[in-house]
Amino acid sequence: MKIVIGNDHGGIFLKEELLLVLAELDLEVEVEDIGCHTCESVDYPDYAVTVARKVAGGEADRGILICGTGIGMSIAANKVPGIRCALVHDVFSAKATREHNDSNILAMGERVIGPGLAGEIVRVWLGTEFTGGRHKQRIDKIAEFEHSALQE
Repeated sequence: MKIVIGNDHGGIFLKEELLLVLAELDLEVEVEDIGCHTCESVDYPDYAVTVARKVAGGEADRGILICGTGIGMSIAANKVPGIRCALVHDVFSAKATREHNDSNILAMGERVIGPGLAGEIVRVWLGTEFTGGRHKQRIDKIAEFEHSALQE
């Protein structure tokens, strides 16, 4: 599995912690860190859209985005067709968003969540499969809406 991870200046420290978690996973995980690598102010949409395009384009299986709250990153990533980015700050939601929503990008906020819980969320999110069934029908509807909006 290939994961692309990105952050803005508000998520740099949590990203570094999550890179350690990803390195320790028993899963065969390849990680691409697209930055940012500084605490100087940057524009979060640049990183969110880069990660989202890599996931939507098949260059990565999943993505992780971190900013101060995770809100801006999730909004920006969800503008890319084919992306189902979920803002998650608890383990239950991490599992549910994979099982029911087949989320392909996880967003979190460094100012909202600590590194221990964030690591557990990443582990659960990566280890949970999409259940399909009635949930697939709903994901397909979202894709149809997305496609029709692009045609307008």
